[in-house]
Amino acid sequence: MKLVIAMLQHETNTFSPLPTDYEAFGQAIGFPEPPAGAVAIKALGGTNMAIAAFLDLAQEREAEVVLPIAAYAEPGGTVADEAFERIAERICAAVAEGCDAVLLDLHGAMVTRSFDDGEGELLRRIRRIAPSVPIGVTLDFHANVTPAMVEAATVITGYRTYPHVDMYEAGARCGRLLLRCLEGRTEPRMSWGRLPLLSAMLRQATEDEPMRTPMTMAVAAEASGRVASASLFGGFPLSDCPHVSLSCVAVDWPGQEDGAELCRSVLTAAWRAREDFVFHPEPLERTIARAKRLDRGPVVIADYGDNSGAGGQMDDMTVLREILRQGLGDVAAGPIWDPAALAAMQARGVGAEITLAIGGKTDTPLLGIKGEPLTFSGRIKTITEGRFRLTGAMMAGFPVNLDGSAVLDTGALEVIVSGARSEAYSPDYFTHAGIDPTTKRYLVIKSRQHFRAGFQGLAREILMAAGRGACREEFDRIPFKHLTRPIYPLDGDAAWDPTDKLTPSDATMLHSAAVT
Repeated sequence: MKLVIAMLQHETNTFSPLPTDYEAFGQAIGFPEPPAGAVAIKALGGTNMAIAAFLDLAQEREAEVVLPIAAYAEPGGTVADEAFERIAERICAAVAEGCDAVLLDLHGAMVTRSFDDGEGELLRRIRRIAPSVPIGVTLDFHANVTPAMVEAATVITGYRTYPHVDMYEAGARCGRLLLRCLEGRTEPRMSWGRLPLLSAMLRQATEDEPMRTPMTMAVAAEASGRVASASLFGGFPLSDCPHVSLSCVAVDWPGQEDGAELCRSVLTAAWRAREDFVFHPEPLERTIARAKRLDRGPVVIADYGDNSGAGGQMDDMTVLREILRQGLGDVAAGPIWDPAALAAMQARGVGAEITLAIGGKTDTPLLGIKGEPLTFSGRIKTITEGRFRLTGAMMAGFPVNLDGSAVLDTGALEVIVSGARSEAYSPDYFTHAGIDPTTKRYLVIKSRQHFRAGFQGLAREILMAAGRGACREEFDRIPFKHLTRPIYPLDGDAAWDPTDKLTPSDATMLHSAAVT
């Protein structure tokens, strides 16, 4: 058995000013370009990632593995055509050489300069090369699933958790289903439906309502054997493209034929709760004032407006500026992306006193945001290579590359400055730099939900801070141009009718009479 296994991961925030080039798909994991073959297996095998599950299944079956590329870029702006073409060509060339099946670890919300559905375009190309080869795809929970993906793939599975702590399990489900296709010569069927719903990411946590009920329905249907697989996707609202939606994909075998009905019931539950998918932010000044009244730490203050995990620059200083204005002390913050400030600290060395402007070096023109640095004076506490592997529940074993890091100690604040962007998934981001997060009163990080996988257990309180940046949740303040309209909550008259016919592999978005 010969398997082509590959990864292409990018969550595209089309409002981010940071273009994503070919090198970015290697740099996030410490390579000058995306790795392949044995190098990629060493880097990503054994991690809590879907591609690691594919590799383990291949080893169990003693299958021959061809891994043409493992491309993973930190979420950011639109992907350059040159990057997409080079990665797609390597995957397609491997498939063209012949294989029994293809297993792909994709994201599902990638936008390139030429394609608003990058994954769909990749799958179309593979399907043209190999019309009858089974293709298994694992997608991120924030995928904006498209007709092209459903039509070209044999099996699609998705993460069921946000924070994403089940990436490996999602890959294992996909791999097992595809291997059954090979070994039993059985062709599964996929049903798919989507809602005209723009759901706020801060209302998508899978352990909380409103996402908990529809996700529980999908998981229970698979556990009972009603369907072979069921995946609910919250969607990624910051990709300004026609495919943004909350959707459901079900896989069933001949004789089950229950996938379409499951999609209908899951989406009906989500649509009835649509008002609860709207996030209502608290003014930043009030959030920091609440934090100041808390007398015991650690208190995690999460700046969700500037989060690289959703495409932000990680250099907006609005939240830190308000924290300093209100006089909070015993604060550790970071990482803040600022290669220039890092270089200045590296040049001076540990122990040196320095005054420098940190952060605020980039603008976000599409959202009318100008970068505003903060000037700090302090002592350089540590300088590191900024490389470590994650130890928390999310992406365990994943190789992080901050491209160097340094800590500036101002007395009231210890700030981590990095050479590359990376969301603080776990306390490793502090401990690698010599900061014990359990001893701090306040921990300031740039994250939406993923930080909870690593910080929930140590935090006495968690506060969500409405910072500026490319990851804002106030949709009425974002200049969307390419969404399929009407869409809720931007359009109060957006409607969806579950009684319309939904058949296996149906690629029609339904929106007529609203569910009451």
